[in-house]
This record gives sequence, structure tokens and C-alpha cells, in this order.
Amino acid sequence: EAFESLLRFAENRTSSLFETAYRPMAKEAAEPVKELFTDLSLYILGAETTVESAVLRFFDSLFPLVYSRLINPGITDLSEDYTECLRLTRQDINPFGHYSKNMVTELSKSLWASRMLSQALSLGIEVINSTEHAALSKECSRALVRMQYCPHCQGLTLIRPCVGYCLNVMRGCLASVAELDAQWREFISTLEYLTNEMAASHELETALAGIWSSINEAILHAQLNGPQLSATVDKVCGQPKQQEGNLSSASIVPVKEVTGTQTFVMAHTSLNNRRREFISYMKRSRTFYASIAERLCDGDLVMRDSSTCWNGEDVV
Repeated sequence: EAFESLLRFAENRTSSLFETAYRPMAKEAAEPVKELFTDLSLYILGAETTVESAVLRFFDSLFPLVYSRLINPGITDLSEDYTECLRLTRQDINPFGHYSKNMVTELSKSLWASRMLSQALSLGIEVINSTEHAALSKECSRALVRMQYCPHCQGLTLIRPCVGYCLNVMRGCLASVAELDAQWREFISTLEYLTNEMAASHELETALAGIWSSINEAILHAQLNGPQLSATVDKVCGQPKQQEGNLSSASIVPVKEVTGTQTFVMAHTSLNNRRREFISYMKRSRTFYASIAERLCDGDLVMRDSSTCWNGEDVV
């Protein structure tokens, strides 16, 4: 939920960039922006995709818009063939400079930790669900009956099992579950490592918040190099139809911080708090599988503060 909240915020922020600074292409850019953040969301959830393919596919879709709406706003006929040629040419002429690669690098680091944490949580749920209904062997069932009900045959309905006896029975019944102890401890350590990674150099919030800035810088770079790009594109894709008199290139609009910082801070704080609370809770459960017999033999099940209890054979 916190991941999705941050992604939606970053998507809205990026859409605002186009609506504010690049209005001629804002409507057409809406779909590539939506696809980019959908791909990033699917990546975090474990889909067979990469951050690099998502980002580069976005810039492939963006270049025809930048070229026809900002660099050469006089283009009237943007056919499918010409658009596809522009998409393919983007990979060769690199109109967005180093900004597209930088965006891949920054997002890959932070989203990797988020993806791993998401997958680790899913795995943890599977493990917990698989042990929730542990099958009991015939020997275990007999031992439980002897511990709980055999005193009744002697009319001792209020006598409860001795602590040591209960522990022996429960440890025997739960031996297979207790074997998860080492792996469970390692799992908790892995979760702790991943949450620390997310909070440190691979901070998801910072990377997502910087997407709009990277895209803005990339577009400005393409506009500044408009004449060279046009000359190259004309050689590769040919000259498209132009309006008479050919409009001048759209002016470069410097963009200030897109509004919404307060919302971002709230989302950032929410994820940070959840991370801290979550890992603190999980660390307390580090010994869960090792101490499960002790947990079951605690409280009302056994007799603790009396000299009389049932040891499986007699009252002692």
C-alpha cells in the first residue's frame, strides 16, 4: 500500500510536469507516463521485467512527441511509419543525452531493494501459511491424548500436565516445525538488511521523487540540440510534411519544483514509519519457531504453581 501510494504520487507529479511546462504534448504524453509507472509497479511486485526496459520504452515513446511538438512544431502528418522510425532512431542518436541512462541507474538501485523486500514478504507469508495447519503424526496424537485426557479416567478432571511433560510432548509433535528455526532467523536478518538498504543509499522515495526532474532535464537537452537532431532524423527517416512557413521551435520553458512537496513528505514519512514498525515487530519474532513449544506450554495448559501435576502416568 505504501509502495503504491508513492508510485501514484510520483506519477501525478510527472503528469503535472507535462501539463505545466510542455502543454503541447501533455495529452499525448499521458499514456507513456501511465505505462512507465505501471511497469515500475509490476517490477516491484516481482514481474518478469526490468527497470531499464521500462525506462527506455518510455523514452522511445517520448521522442516522437518531443520531436514533433517541441523541436519541429510545424509537423502536420505524423504517420505510424514515421513515428516508428523516430522511436527506433532514438536508440541510435540518443537525443536525451545521459539523463535517460542516469534515470535507469538511480531507479534500478532503489527499486531492486523494494522488489526484493516485496518478494521476501510474499515468501514469508507462504511459509507461515504452510505451517499453520501442520499435520500431526499418530504418535503425536496419542501423546496429546495421554497428556490431556488420561487423568480423566482416574476422575482427575482438574489436574493439569506438568511443565516438563508438556514440553516433551509439544517438542516431539512440533519437531518438523522447529526445524524452520535457522531459516526463519536468516529470513528475519534478510528483511532487516533489505529495509536498511531501502532507507539508505537505495531510498525508494528519493528515486521516485526525482523522476520528473530527470525527464525534464532530458527534454531540455533534446530541445537544446534540436537542429542537430533534425538534421540526423531527416537523413534517416526523411522529411515529414510541414505547415507553410514552418513554425519556430517551441521555446524552452524552465521548470521549477512541481508542487506537491507536502504530499510527498507525508507519503515518505508513512513508508519510513511502516518500515521501522514492521522490522521492529519481525525482530521480536526471531525465536518464534524455536520457542513454539514453550509458548504452547505456557499459561492455563499446564500446572505451574502447585506441587501436584500429571506426568503421563500418574499424579506427582
